[in-house]
Amino acid sequence: MSSLFLYFYTMKKLFIARHAKSSWDDFSISDFDRPILNQGKKKTIKVIDVLKKDNILPDLIISSTARRAKETALLLAQGLGYPVDKIDFKESFYHAYDDEILTELYGLDDSIDSVIVVGHNPTLTDLVNQFASKYIDNLSTSAVACITFKTDDWSKLGSCKHNLNFILRPGEL
Repeated sequence: MSSLFLYFYTMKKLFIARHAKSSWDDFSISDFDRPILNQGKKKTIKVIDVLKKDNILPDLIISSTARRAKETALLLAQGLGYPVDKIDFKESFYHAYDDEILTELYGLDDSIDSVIVVGHNPTLTDLVNQFASKYIDNLSTSAVACITFKTDDWSKLGSCKHNLNFILRPGEL
């Protein structure tokens, strides 16, 4: 099989996962330390069930270190069969802009084919909109967007053909 043939069939997959709904009940807790609600857990599990049916198992999960993102990343990892001790927690993802997340992705090892990024809005909505053909107003809590890139090189995400395959919104499941 020629390398040209392989090039056209090699893809990178990016899953953009917004953290589950978090609690605002205790205003003495900092934004960084807010936990997710049981309702948020249930909605995340609904999304995980759909991902599992499609046999999605990421090669890497990268998450913000904020408590609600960490808890969501752990739910995703456990639900999809990803080793929780392999989650890459990034403090910089807490207040990151979409270009900072892209810079992180550009530097990934090319042996990694699929990544789930767990983080916060408005950054994640902005990130989805960089690759969507139709603008979305909001990536809701517990939602997961999947974008495929026709490349075998993470550093080329911004210049290759891509497709927003789906957005799983728990309220629509």
